[in-house]
Amino acid sequence: MASAAEQLAANMNFGAFAKATELKKRIWFTLGALIIYRLGTFVPLPGIDSVVLADIFRQNQGGILGMFDMFAGGALGRMSIFALNIMPYISASIIMQLMSAVSPQMAAMKKEGESGRKKINQYTRYLTVAICALQAYGISVGIEGMSSSQGPAVPDPGYFFRMSIVITLVGGTMFLMWLGEQITARGIGNGISLIIMAGIVANLPSALAGTLELGRTGALSTGLILFLLLMSVVTIAFIVFMERAQRRILIQYPKRQRGNKMTGGESSHLPLKLNTAGVIPPIFASSLLLMPMTVMNFSAGQGPEWMTTVAAYLGHGQPVYLIVYISLVVFFAFFYTAVVFNPEETADNLKKYGGFVPGIRPGINTAQYLDKVLTRLTVVGAGYLALICLLPEILIAKYSVPFYFGGTSLLIVVTVTMDTVAQIQSHLIAHQYDGLIKKSRLRGRR
Repeated sequence: MASAAEQLAANMNFGAFAKATELKKRIWFTLGALIIYRLGTFVPLPGIDSVVLADIFRQNQGGILGMFDMFAGGALGRMSIFALNIMPYISASIIMQLMSAVSPQMAAMKKEGESGRKKINQYTRYLTVAICALQAYGISVGIEGMSSSQGPAVPDPGYFFRMSIVITLVGGTMFLMWLGEQITARGIGNGISLIIMAGIVANLPSALAGTLELGRTGALSTGLILFLLLMSVVTIAFIVFMERAQRRILIQYPKRQRGNKMTGGESSHLPLKLNTAGVIPPIFASSLLLMPMTVMNFSAGQGPEWMTTVAAYLGHGQPVYLIVYISLVVFFAFFYTAVVFNPEETADNLKKYGGFVPGIRPGINTAQYLDKVLTRLTVVGAGYLALICLLPEILIAKYSVPFYFGGTSLLIVVTVTMDTVAQIQSHLIAHQYDGLIKKSRLRGRR
């Protein structure tokens, strides 16, 4: 079956794509949804002087505020209705997954199947609203205190302005959450990841132009720019190699006598990816760092002294920020791997269908073996993620290179693109199999 699938994938052409009507509908739906998202990033919030805000943001875009703007696809710098992007939903998802791991009630709900999953999703939405409202109110208060040489950012501050900002930002985030779910259900790929990737990709041309402009003015040398571009290409190739790396565990099935026929005896492989968590750890780590730092950056210089101190320590390139960021990436690499792959459940399923790992007894011994292999793979995978996210962060802090050339942004773009292409290929394979089945039925009727 695997060789047949590989042969079909190798023989894919534009003719097969042209016949896949369902796949084309899904792709057009995904593109239309992403266009709607991009248009929304240009719709400004009410009651804010955009000229003053742009001047303020230009002076502070080098810190974590700039990284937040990268994930928001430039919506934060323009202070649009999608300024918070999908980050509150990601923060809520982190909290719910942590609760599922530590709370017996949540763990029991997770085991209920589809009904339990729907309940958890509903609780995640409620928590998203609460987090989004809190962040939106902090932003509204912070914007009221902002001013530049051209005047205050909010000409008419007050409770009406704050409530309008909260309602608009909460509505924008909930719309993006719904849009992401629609892309996942009716489009191609994971909707939430595609929304984040679309924001990063949309600003890549301007980031490249800004880097070349720094070279023209002499802020960056030509050699350094060429090195950064070469490093980006090497990083992309390294990400593709590591994301495709996997450990294939041999699974053997015993022979069985059924009547006069001998069945079974086949062998297959259980693939374990080197980076099972994928792009989730950097996104989760960035989301947790951005959530408290949003209010801190808007209130820097005007809030309490301890808030200014924390904002200074968590600036890009600072040792505390790098240590916290990498620690969160490593933690979520292990945590999310434990969430998506359960060695005990996999071992029970193998035992149920008669499968076993050669040299390992079925049951608890197989579970311990799978857990040992997965732990070793995750150590390498977490180290790979830490390296990808750490080195570019240092270069960004030292040479003021745009965030879009950082390891996190490249990792998100490459990983989401690979997942989307894999889903397109699986749809094409399924379409070709359907065509073969229909042809065989027609021949059978003849």
